[in-house]
This record gives sequence, structure tokens and C-alpha cells, in this order.
Amino acid sequence: MKKDFSSDGSSGDFSSGENISYWLDSVRPMETSTLEQDMETDVLVIGGGIAGLTTAYLLAKAGRIVMLVEDGLIASGESGRTTAHLTCALDDHYQQLEKTFGAEGSRLAAQSHMAAIDRIEEIVRLEHIACNFERLNGYLFLYPGEKKQYLVDELEAIKRTGILAQWLDEVPGMPAATGACIAYPRQAQFHITRYLHELAHVILNLGGRIFTKTRATDIDKNGAKCNGYAVHAKHIVVATNTPVNDLVTMHTKQFPYRTYVVAAKVPKGSLPHALWWDTGDMDSRWITAPYHYVRLQSFTEEHDLLIAGGEDHKTGRADEEGIPEERRYQALINWLKVYFPKAGEIAYNWSGQVMEPIDHLAFIGLNPGNDNIYIITGDSGNGMTHGTLGGMIVSDLIQGIENPWTELYSPKRKPLKDLGTYLSEVMNMAAQYADFFTEADIKNLEELAPGNGAIFGKGMKRMAVYKEENGRLNAFSAVCPHLGCVVQWNADERSFDCPCHGSRFTKEGQLINGPAISPLKKIDINARQL
Repeated sequence: MKKDFSSDGSSGDFSSGENISYWLDSVRPMETSTLEQDMETDVLVIGGGIAGLTTAYLLAKAGRIVMLVEDGLIASGESGRTTAHLTCALDDHYQQLEKTFGAEGSRLAAQSHMAAIDRIEEIVRLEHIACNFERLNGYLFLYPGEKKQYLVDELEAIKRTGILAQWLDEVPGMPAATGACIAYPRQAQFHITRYLHELAHVILNLGGRIFTKTRATDIDKNGAKCNGYAVHAKHIVVATNTPVNDLVTMHTKQFPYRTYVVAAKVPKGSLPHALWWDTGDMDSRWITAPYHYVRLQSFTEEHDLLIAGGEDHKTGRADEEGIPEERRYQALINWLKVYFPKAGEIAYNWSGQVMEPIDHLAFIGLNPGNDNIYIITGDSGNGMTHGTLGGMIVSDLIQGIENPWTELYSPKRKPLKDLGTYLSEVMNMAAQYADFFTEADIKNLEELAPGNGAIFGKGMKRMAVYKEENGRLNAFSAVCPHLGCVVQWNADERSFDCPCHGSRFTKEGQLINGPAISPLKKIDINARQL
């Protein structure tokens, strides 16, 4: 489903994409007042997704003076575009985590994600949050062509972490899936926007302050400028999916990927409520093994929604696999109907962006080089639990409480054991600067159809151009204001996306996602001048 919010000037405020998720479509948007004066606070939290709101909630609950700012509305970023799985079955798998962090690190990772699920359940119960929280089983099954031994090895690695998991000879609820699976008991799911909206109300009731449509810039040890007003704070928490306070350091440790979701109607009660994941494509060109993930959500009296995600690719580079962004949904639908033949009409489709850390786990804690600025980033496809962990760890650090997972998630860690993959990904990122020398999408503006965008170029000059339905041209420099990479047109979400570090811009050139902190530079052109 598509909703165009550009007509009222709020493009990017409601959501970070033009395809609207079920979570955003099924609740009223939550907007608070906009900051209009200088302020002072104990803790300034930047970002109104699950990481920022969890941090603000835990600190407000502990009696700290907290202020949260969000440049859109509550859950308007990537938290509102999730599939809302709550699981300790991490997408990079425990046999890989054990190789990278050792047996003890793998155990701590499992323990922390189980604790995150428990904390969400505790908050739901304590604060009486109506968000369809539900405990259920999860099932990991083999990607086609993957050997059974992979599951055997994964189960052994899981058992060494202390997670309760078991081998099943078939996949419950998936008669079309052949072969065995690993069953994870007591996983969970919820309605993310209902959870975050009610959590925001709890924060306000605890005396916290929340300002929406309030962008933070000039972040330093003293606070930040928020809509141009000075906010002084003793502690600053940057929970913006990818850090907007840091120019380079953290952006060489993680990389942006896009992931796709379809929600199909199925007869109510025709499938068990469960979570399903395949092991992923180990032969993918990307550093990740893109996998499929599925869950159910209550929808109407007659239907549930079968929500399936996958078909991931590096941001801005979908065409390298010959499948542009807008065709990823059909690939996902084709997969879904093989494994779940009862999947019917597609009610929703949307995409999201995840940050993939080079060594699989989020970066949570003090920003390198700072002693009062904290970051929460690197969701790695497990954004709900990583975001909750971010709030748990950072709130403990601010209060001086010892936390057993601080070192594991430290942003200062170096990915030494994944050095080969790290160098490969950095080289791929650097190669995007060659777009100045490669052929542009179009060489003549007349080639551009109304309602479409492209990268227009002559020589080394590159412009991001969008043609409105009435034929009017919007043109901008195609150079990302973060570190100068050439942006790419995303025909699915109708945005200009940076393939280097994941900054994204609307078709009007306005900033949607960092790490850039400013819009694309506008250029006045018309067809006769070029």
C-alpha cells in the first residue's frame, strides 16, 4: 500500500518510506509538541524508535530527568518498518558468533537477547500496554540446497549457549517445507507501534519530555542544537538507527542493507501462530546470507496477515543482482506461496533498512572518543531485541550500574577475526565513488517519465532528478552530503539512497535517514538549460 505524504509537506515525518507498513497504517500517528526554546536536561535521547524510547523509559523510571527528540513522529523511522519478531535466534547464527566471539561471547549474546524479550514482556505487564504481545515457538529450517549438517552444527552451538532448543524432523505449520528444523520455545512477537506509542505515553506520565518534528544537529559533549535551539545535557544518547554524531569511525564498522516485506491475507486460524526463518543463501554476493522470515498477525474477523520478509541487498545496489528494488516484492511473493500455499491477497508491502555490523552484533555504549555521548546502532536484522538491549545497557552505564554485556557490545571493539570480510566490504564501499566515472542513468532529461527519478549526468557531473506528474523537475546534487558518495534512485520507495553509508533522501531532496545531517543541495535547472 502506498500513501504519499509529500502533498502536505510532511514527507519523511510519518515514515522513512512511501510504502506504508501495517504497523503504521493500523494506528493513529503519535505527534507531540515541537521544541521551540532552549532547554536543559540530565539526559538527551535522540531518536523515537525502540532504542531511544526504551532508554528514555528506563531512565525516567529510575527518576532521571529525560528529554527525547525525534525528527519525525514516534516510530516513523525503521522501528515502524520492522516485522516485529522478538527472538534469541539471531540471524547470523550461533556457530558464526562462536567463531567470532568465542563460546563465552556466544553465550552472553544468547543470554542478552533472551533478557531483552523478558524485559519487553515485563514492561508490557507492568505498564498495561495493549500491543498483542504473545509468546510462541520459532522454527529455523534449511534454505534450499543447504546441507542438513549445517542445522546439526547450529543446534550444537545453540546448546552451548544455554538456550533451550530441540530438533524436529519436520517444520510445524509448513507442510511444503521438506526436512528438519530447530525449534526455539518461548520466542515472542508484538505490535510495534502500539508498544512504542504507549511507552511514549508512560514516559510523559513519568515526567519525561518528548518533542517530535525536532531534528538534532551539532551534537557534542554539551548537548545539541534541536530545531536550532540549544539543549544542554549531561548525557547524550544517539539512537538514530545509524549515528548522526559521528562522521567516519562507526560507518566503517557497519553497512546498510535494504530488506522487503509483504503481508498476505490468510483465513483466520488456518496457520499456527509461530515464527519461521530459513538459514539463508550462503552463496549470496553480500556479506550477509539473506534469509526469509515469517510470522502471523491478527487482522480482521475473517483473516490474519501472514507477514514475510527477505530478498535483502546492499542499499543502492539492487541492480547488481539484476532485480531492482520494485521487483523484490514479487520474488518474495513467489517464495511465500511455495511454502505457504494458503497465502492470498497481498494487503501491504514495504521495505526497511538495517545496519549490518561486520561482526554481527550491535554497537551499544560510549561513542569512541567521548565520555558522555552514547550510541545504539547495528541492529543486524534483530532490531527489536538489539534496540531493547541498547536501552538496558546505556541506562545502566548512565546510572553507573554494572552490566554483564557492556564489553560484548562496546562500540570500541575491532572486528579483527572478520578482517577479510571487513576489507572486502570497505573496498565495495569505496568502489561506489567510481560512479562519478560510470555511465549515469540518463543523459537527456526528456528520457525521464513523470513520477520517476534518476541520476542524470554529463561528464563527471551528477544530478539527482525527479520529474513530478505535471512535468516539473526537482533537481539536486547527487553527491551525498555525508562523505560525498553518489546517491542512487530507489524506484520502490521513491527516494535517493546512498550506497556507501545508508543516508536516504526524499524525491524532494529532504533528509530521511542519516548519517547525513543535511538535505541534498538543490539545483535550479530546466530542460532548455541542459
